[in-house]
Amino acid sequence: MPKFLVKASYTADGARGLLKEGGTGRRDSVRKLVEGLGGKVEAFYYAFGDDDVYVITELPSTAAGLALTLAVNASGAARLTTVPLISAEEIDVATKTAVNYRAPGA
Repeated sequence: MPKFLVKASYTADGARGLLKEGGTGRRDSVRKLVEGLGGKVEAFYYAFGDDDVYVITELPSTAAGLALTLAVNASGAARLTTVPLISAEEIDVATKTAVNYRAPGA
């Protein structure tokens, strides 16, 4: 299954919800959301800075990752950025894949 790094930043409404539910409550909600899409949460951390939450997930497809991002972003409570994670083995396959590319102007 594809893996994704999900970065979340709470809006003011989302932060109020976090204060009400607590950190473990939100983590459990995220786990339930991901499992409902057929995936699993590998890691869940809160942080300081531009992003409030970092989650590593395994989801059945890229479409599932996109669905998760769209649903959360549409809620207005948080802004997600979802980054596909690539394994070292996938890089090995890519480095051995022939690509017929011509640079612009070459």
